[in-house]
Amino acid sequence: MTEAFDLLARPIQKWIRGQGWSQLRDIQVRAIRAVAGDNHDIIIAASTAGGKTEAAFFPLISQVLGDEEPQSGFDILYIGPLKALISDQARRLSDICEEIGLPVVPWHGDISSSVKTKARKNPAGIVLITPESLEALFVRRGAEIPRLFSKTKAIVIDELHTMLGTERGMQLQSLMTRIELSTGRHIRRIGLSATLGDMELAKAALRPDAASQVHLIEAKGGEAELRLQLRGYLEGDTDEAAPPPTNAITEHLFKHLRGSDNLIFAGSRQRVEIYADRLRRKCESERLPQEFFAHHANIAKEQRQFIEKRLKDGQLPTSAICTSTLELGIDIGDVASVAQIGAPFSVASLRQRLGRSGRRQGQPAVLRQYAIESMLDSKAHIADRLRLGTMRAIAMIDLLLENWCEPPRLGALHLSTLVHQILSVIASSGGARANTLHSVLCVKGPFRSVDPPLFGEVLRAMGSEENALIEQSSNGLLLLGEKGEKLVEHYSFFAVFQTSEEYRLIADGKELGTVPVDSLLALGMMIIFSGRRWSVLEVRDTERVIIVTASAGGVPPIFGGDPGMIHDKVVERMFDLLEGKAVPVYLDEAARQLLAEARLNYMQLAFEKRGLSRQGENTHLVFTRRGTIATNSLALALRGGGFKVEVHDGLLEVSGAEADESLNDYFQTLANGASPNLFVADTNLRFEKFDHFLTDALLQRNILTSRLDSDCLADMAKTILDSFSPS
Repeated sequence: MTEAFDLLARPIQKWIRGQGWSQLRDIQVRAIRAVAGDNHDIIIAASTAGGKTEAAFFPLISQVLGDEEPQSGFDILYIGPLKALISDQARRLSDICEEIGLPVVPWHGDISSSVKTKARKNPAGIVLITPESLEALFVRRGAEIPRLFSKTKAIVIDELHTMLGTERGMQLQSLMTRIELSTGRHIRRIGLSATLGDMELAKAALRPDAASQVHLIEAKGGEAELRLQLRGYLEGDTDEAAPPPTNAITEHLFKHLRGSDNLIFAGSRQRVEIYADRLRRKCESERLPQEFFAHHANIAKEQRQFIEKRLKDGQLPTSAICTSTLELGIDIGDVASVAQIGAPFSVASLRQRLGRSGRRQGQPAVLRQYAIESMLDSKAHIADRLRLGTMRAIAMIDLLLENWCEPPRLGALHLSTLVHQILSVIASSGGARANTLHSVLCVKGPFRSVDPPLFGEVLRAMGSEENALIEQSSNGLLLLGEKGEKLVEHYSFFAVFQTSEEYRLIADGKELGTVPVDSLLALGMMIIFSGRRWSVLEVRDTERVIIVTASAGGVPPIFGGDPGMIHDKVVERMFDLLEGKAVPVYLDEAARQLLAEARLNYMQLAFEKRGLSRQGENTHLVFTRRGTIATNSLALALRGGGFKVEVHDGLLEVSGAEADESLNDYFQTLANGASPNLFVADTNLRFEKFDHFLTDALLQRNILTSRLDSDCLADMAKTILDSFSPS
């Protein structure tokens, strides 16, 4: 075949011939040469079913077969994000290794303890494990780590791109560092990843200390077929023949999804329940078996597992209407299509959701997206006139097609995961000194932005009387405290990620419903719920409660903005769309009309020439043209200046300014370098799983590295002042 084929062990060559392969793929040839040539870390990037697994494992298994050392230990460590993926890869590798006699051990929550015990006693071959199960191994069998991985030739990380800039990614980086420290040796890392726009970030995630030395082997072309459509719908359509959007979307979902396995991402739990109810009743009216089920965090665990099992088994057609609960980390196998109701908040999230479809070779990935807008009249809100929901949806799809996704924000502290890893190290070793913990996790590990004084603050917060996670012995050793022991012993400890929790909205003592919150809220800010504007009176962060009062503002937009962190590039693309002329081919006729209306309104109002404009008495629009971090930073700064603020994609609606000069003067203050207090009382600070163990001061520092950017305020204010044109 090729010279690369000759580098493989004979049993691997025999297996390849047995498959009837006439040649190896280009990416496999290049990977075999790279793995066999030296001991560099490598990223192998290609689309789904692009041959990445064989590209990594053919040469690695060949090296194992050529190793005559009798030493015990796992030869190759594979870390995958999904139990389903691990099970699939274990089957593929078992087929290759069956005649070789090399053990292949899948290791996750669904694998019996007897299989794991046998593998621990006689570790050998390939072990395939999730980050959470590897974490459990450290916590429960920490003393065995050096023996288990003493001869490991490589750590293979699958779906590396899903880990970038996440809490789970920090956990994985920490675990890999701890394996190397425990074994006292450098272990090669090989990342398998989708092809991204900027692979330099993937290199840094794989080996932070030596990203420039990571070799990249990237496939060009050969992307799996993608089928997608964005459909537009109008709320309040006066045409009696046109059904309301919820009914119309229900009909479309029922027609096209019935009889197959699908995921329908509906956003909030409220929308999940609405669509699940409509689709259930549709099945009943058609006298068909039920195949549409709601799936979110408030549903009983047994019911969620029932749905997941139906999806995984593939015996009965099943569509799950869900929040983000089925986006990552749950074993559901392959689905025929993914539906997205409303605009997503992240290209990376959209990519991850779409990745649930078309995983099998030869099967296309299918995305059905639905944008809902309101009918326009003279009182229509600017967000509706600019069709911001549709603009965001188009921008996200365009960037997805360009193979771009959000890069991680460099320098984030990730204090929630740091708390988790401190507990894990103490549990695995039976105790540790503060300087050792800092060295393992911050000096040599991934938490490089945490210096010794800040690390000491985190330890003090964990050891407080209220938290009691850790305690110090008389000889200075840090041990698990009473509450820390209980936390670590529970199986839920091993995962560091969680889905966004929903807050209860309460007005005049009456609960209005729940909303997912993934952005900062504070006193005086306004939110949209149930077709009305509400002004925030109080945020009870630990209770997940927001106290609101009805706002006297005008008609609220139908698109209040789903929770999430919108990147600057997405908002920039939204404005490019408003100012452009091209019409994407994946829009249906209604979506094309929405795009045309948005462009016409944008042109007529000449917003491209203004950063600030009056919209009515004491109300102004501030165009930031920036993403969530910058826009929220300015919103909180304005809130600190006594203004009421409503946040939208790339713009703010500000009230409380009696004249243009009042707001102008405040922007001038910011432009001159003033440092406003972004954390006035009643601001939600807790977003990650272990945030509630941290003090408000620590959470504020954490948020300033991940969700806010105070350094951008002066430049934003100057830009807005330069375009200031009172009307």
